Amino acid sequence: MSAATQPMGTVTGLWRYPVKALAAQALQATYVDEDGIAGDRRAALFVTTPGKARSDKTLRGKEQPRFHTIADVGLARTLATPLDLELRDEGPYFDARPVSLIFDRWLEELQHICGRPIEALRFRPNILVRARGEVPPEADLVGLRLRAGNVLLRVLEPITRCVTPSYDLETGASSTEILRGLVHVRGNLMGIYCSVEQPGALALGDGLQVLEVDAGAAPTTKG
Repeated sequence: MSAATQPMGTVTGLWRYPVKALAAQALQATYVDEDGIAGDRRAALFVTTPGKARSDKTLRGKEQPRFHTIADVGLARTLATPLDLELRDEGPYFDARPVSLIFDRWLEELQHICGRPIEALRFRPNILVRARGEVPPEADLVGLRLRAGNVLLRVLEPITRCVTPSYDLETGASSTEILRGLVHVRGNLMGIYCSVEQPGALALGDGLQVLEVDAGAAPTTKG
């Protein structure tokens, strides 16, 4: 790699979500390609009840606060009663982009205002990074290229959050203080969406670097 890099931090969390909206699976190492982390959101439950607003669309985690606490599809069907659901596995099924990433510094901002620890998994990221120093706001990273392990990412956009991060990871109980903190401190943003420009291996402990932009060259967003 000829481009200069600037260290930003270390990968301390890796997750995939085999069935969209259901529980996370922690990883020690993985392979990442243009479709994201191997095995991530390759299946989804689709609503098949006629006349429902989400008929023939994926079931969303925000519609049942316990979905993200379970991995069992049968239990998810029970929780979704009276909806009819069909499991489809032709994914990936992403809300927006193939890879999501969060820095611990952003979580700490929210923790400070809420006065309590905030688990990264509330935000269902693929990658958690322990920052080496200060980290700019999400919007300031858009267009930059990041190298994580052997993977080259392009930052596409900040992630605007719904109600799901307010749900407790064990009970599903909602916390209004987290929602208020997200809105007032972080503009309802937490994390960044990325595309994959160069597939490769990624593992816990790998470094994350930003590829320095040449002087006079503005970063561009790849859609």
